[in-house]
Amino acid sequence: MTTSITCKAIRIHAYGDADALKYEDIRVAAPQAGEIRIQHTAIGLNFIDVYMRTGLYPLPGLPACIGLEGAGTVEAIGENVSGFQVGDRVAYASQPPGSYSQMRTLDASRVVKIPPTISDKTAAAMMLQGLTSQYLVRQTYRVKAGDTVLMHAAAGGVGLIVCQWAKHLGAHVIGTVGTTEKAALAKAHGCDQTILYRDENFKDRVLELTGGQGVNVVYDSIGKDTFEDSLDCLKKRGTMVTFGNASGPVEPFQPALLGKKGSLFLTRPSLFDYIADPAEMTAMAGELFALVADGTLQIEVNQEYPLSAAAQAHADLEARKTTGSTVLLPQ
Repeated sequence: MTTSITCKAIRIHAYGDADALKYEDIRVAAPQAGEIRIQHTAIGLNFIDVYMRTGLYPLPGLPACIGLEGAGTVEAIGENVSGFQVGDRVAYASQPPGSYSQMRTLDASRVVKIPPTISDKTAAAMMLQGLTSQYLVRQTYRVKAGDTVLMHAAAGGVGLIVCQWAKHLGAHVIGTVGTTEKAALAKAHGCDQTILYRDENFKDRVLELTGGQGVNVVYDSIGKDTFEDSLDCLKKRGTMVTFGNASGPVEPFQPALLGKKGSLFLTRPSLFDYIADPAEMTAMAGELFALVADGTLQIEVNQEYPLSAAAQAHADLEARKTTGSTVLLPQ
């Protein structure tokens, strides 16, 4: 009979800065009906983890293990689980939090098998960011040939994937970045033009690049600092997709502003609404895996940290020192 196991994990006992992350022992429950237990080999780092650590996205209770993305091997299986067996390589991006651990138990319906052509590190780095990119360009605003796209944080994990995917779909891609090094990285991943937002006003530059026409869609994970200027980058009836708050939440505004700026569309999507149905999640992952396998999408795992150094990883992420994707590696 499968029993609970002790392992190392990162937990928070109070909301706070990166130092709130504590490396300690936890007990991992035996899988119940419909569940599997996963031995992690790689864990994805995402900005939503920061939101959980700081309390912007409150957790159900403290202390708590954070993290929503991981990859590894099925170590134990509960009753009434079909489609998986011990030893399968699997990955996930799912609530509830708990991926910052050597091992965890999770509902089997939230997990997908990793294709043989994709490594565990790549899978852990791309599930949340890749599935986010899928819903952004294929569902929230369905990018088509001839569109012009503005991608903020174009050298980040989601940014690099969206730039490649939008380019693959025939779009013209403009990206904002913080440094010349990040500009080169974004251009190597499908970005047609980059804007150094520290050196020039991105709104003015976008309008210059588009001959005053603006773009069809803005993908914005920055939030407060970029929101209103992003609206001014849009064509009439353009779509503003605000999907993150790296600079803080967007401040309240009157909906009439959208009409004043050109009958704009505004949406604030969340990955977990797009992957709530297991069949839809599996289909989204299948499309993502296929494009990675055939080389259309390159997943850049540019930083690796031991799980015990999660605090440093968070500090580097918040300081915008990272590019592409980052993984934590259990010891």
